[in-house]
Amino acid sequence: MEFECQERAEVAIVGQGLSNQGAELRIGDGSVEVPCVKLCYHQKKATLVAPSDKDLSTTTTTTHRYTIIDLPQALISEILNCLDPKELGLVSCVSTCLHRLASEHHAWKGFYCERWGPPVVFGGKTSEERSWKELFIEREFRSNTFLGRHSIDTLYGHTEAVRTVFLLASAKLIFTSGYDCIVRMWGMEEGLSIAASKPLGCTIRAVAADTKLLVAGGTDGFIHCWKAVDGLKNLFDLTGFQKEKTEFRLWEHEGPITSLALDMTSIFSGSWDMSVRIWDRSSFKCIKTLRHSDWVWGLAPHETSIACAAGSDVYIWDISSETPQAIIHGAHEGNTYSLARSHSGDFLFTGGEDGGIKMFEIRKHGSETNVVLISQWMPHTGPVYSLSFEFPWLVSASGDGKLALIDVRKLLKTNRRGLPKRVSSRIVEPPQRMLHGFGSNLFSVDVGCDRIVCGGEEGVVRIWNFTQALEIERRTRALKGMRLENRMRRRRMQMEMNAKSGRPDQCSIAAHKNPVNGDRNRAWHTKRRASGKAKA
Repeated sequence: MEFECQERAEVAIVGQGLSNQGAELRIGDGSVEVPCVKLCYHQKKATLVAPSDKDLSTTTTTTHRYTIIDLPQALISEILNCLDPKELGLVSCVSTCLHRLASEHHAWKGFYCERWGPPVVFGGKTSEERSWKELFIEREFRSNTFLGRHSIDTLYGHTEAVRTVFLLASAKLIFTSGYDCIVRMWGMEEGLSIAASKPLGCTIRAVAADTKLLVAGGTDGFIHCWKAVDGLKNLFDLTGFQKEKTEFRLWEHEGPITSLALDMTSIFSGSWDMSVRIWDRSSFKCIKTLRHSDWVWGLAPHETSIACAAGSDVYIWDISSETPQAIIHGAHEGNTYSLARSHSGDFLFTGGEDGGIKMFEIRKHGSETNVVLISQWMPHTGPVYSLSFEFPWLVSASGDGKLALIDVRKLLKTNRRGLPKRVSSRIVEPPQRMLHGFGSNLFSVDVGCDRIVCGGEEGVVRIWNFTQALEIERRTRALKGMRLENRMRRRRMQMEMNAKSGRPDQCSIAAHKNPVNGDRNRAWHTKRRASGKAKA
């Protein structure tokens, strides 16, 4: 992320009991001249017009000099808490004191966790050794990688179509499964196969994992589970070679399992038996059942609520009361196959059989929950089977064999002061990028660590690696700069040689004959007339 410092900033001062005129104020080293009480910041050319003597005569005849840093620390913190990341960065450029206050402000942690959750540390500095502002700027800068160049790694091992992929970024692992009934574990960076489970006897349609538990659900209605083994580098013993028995199964569903999700306390499973079941992770027992009117295709939990796609409808349930807070009827023409949710839980993305993608905002007003359509896209000619979201990119996999990358940054405009979000609704926009190269259905996609992982009918897993995109862009710009510099150097040398030999510069002659501000087409018309005469 890049902050552009303004040379001036405008602060409007409106006094109690004064007229609507402002007061002349200039910011240099942080000192301000304040004749009254109320301060408002404006990001413009900075001049405040002083009230006339007539207006001041009714209130006070003395002018006091204060600085903005004389305000209590708690008040400054509340003022800074009303700003978004860009505005907070601009404030940090005003003065040394405000730079320290804005850079160390706790709002940066909120900005980061609201978009990406707690940071995942792979090496180098830990999150405690770096400020939240540094972490935020680095992650925001890295979010542009999906617009750059990439490499593609292809993972072979499955003998039939791949129905589900899952990227566990914190452990640098990838889990895949499909029609061959085997769950495979891969190294994210090397792309090598680490382990594979025994055949589970059914098609596996869903996989989910964290650093403690791996779950896979298939058409037999069972949830196959593996607990993490302490001290094991790759966390899970899929082969069963360890002495400790870590594999077990859960059964309550009466139909194929189509979707799975985990949080710290629960396991969520959706099935074609038209139910979503919530399991307790400590006892591994089903504690809640949410009934629907059609097959459940996808789910997306967040804290105390869970969004479920059943048929063409989307339900948003309150988990504690087991009642639907809102229902989106007919979200798509045909079935709604896929769901994704922002980390804050305020935004919901749906993909359907009609090839469309829609973005909804979940607004809560007390006990009421409203769902508002924000935007929609039609990037595919086939059904959208899978969605994955990592701010600001929404990635979709479709039956037309394409991946669509959509940047929703402009649509996620939140107001820190709790005012309604101002976003335009019902906008049909093109995706920022399309990834091709597949000749058949893509069933699943996941995104993380500057990588996109997808699997489909071909039976292979592909990793689109964007980790070197920014470095490649830097090198490309450096080479362009070097070529431009060499071109200018050769130009100067040619001019010096022409000056020594007495020969006029050919470029100067051409420019003299065809001045820039003159008739640019004169030379072209002259040549055309000459060629016409020659032909005649």
